[in-house]
Amino acid sequence: MSFDAIVVGGSYAGLSAALQLARARRKVLVMDSGQRRNRFTAHSHGFLGQDGRAPGDIAADARAQLLAYPTVQWVDATATAGKGQADEFTVSAGNGAQYEARRIILAAGVVDALPDVPGLAERWGKHVFHCPYCHGYELDQGRIGVLASSEMSMHHALMLPDWGSTTLFLNGAFTPDADQMAQLKQRGVTVERIPVAQFSGAALDVELTDGRIIPLDGIFTLTRTSPASPLGAQLGCAMEDGPMGPFLQTDMFKETTVPGVFACGDMARATGSVALAVGDGAMAGVGAHRSLMFGAGHG
Repeated sequence: MSFDAIVVGGSYAGLSAALQLARARRKVLVMDSGQRRNRFTAHSHGFLGQDGRAPGDIAADARAQLLAYPTVQWVDATATAGKGQADEFTVSAGNGAQYEARRIILAAGVVDALPDVPGLAERWGKHVFHCPYCHGYELDQGRIGVLASSEMSMHHALMLPDWGSTTLFLNGAFTPDADQMAQLKQRGVTVERIPVAQFSGAALDVELTDGRIIPLDGIFTLTRTSPASPLGAQLGCAMEDGPMGPFLQTDMFKETTVPGVFACGDMARATGSVALAVGDGAMAGVGAHRSLMFGAGHG
């Protein structure tokens, strides 16, 4: 079966992109593996009109609204391979099915690789976070930690005092120089040089290798991200190196370096959030529609 566009990924960016094409009465297929990046957290914040709602509820409402359009189809399957060129793309699914489309929109998101510290992964999205704007307010100006993963963690450490008293756990990731130490002092950040042994407790206790235990209300860390779908690489799309990992290079209409292939959301941004993903997806949908009207490379 052939479509005007296949959207790979049915989370916030993909849903938003598909909606623009559906409203242009284009035939759209959404392929979704069901692995939203924020599935580990109970509440989503910072998205206008949806603040504090469960992420799954936001996505479910958006999916129901999208599927009300008669030109949209949905398949619960992972897109495993993509090939072809503008107007002649083929996408293969994990269930063995193949689909053809004139355009592809990549919106599969990213995978987070957490620092390797015992007790960290099981607290991800509950007491361990990456975005202060998404989760900082709910810590109620309490005790906040930053688990360093690289020198980029300085950015976290300098931001977070706006949300609570902040301790930077260097954990051997880097050693601040004199200028950085001065910046941290000016922001009131406590620097802890003793390595972290593990995270424990019913909520969040930081156990250091010297035996001390530091209770916190929440801790932030930078993950290492990678695209959740191989299709961008398979199709030959160029990547950019971001502070957290590589992401797909796009133009102002979210078209990649491969004509007819668009990308949006976390896999096409250096950083992201639900609100940014929705905006990104809307632009990708509009760009793909313009491309269908005026030709690939002219989104």
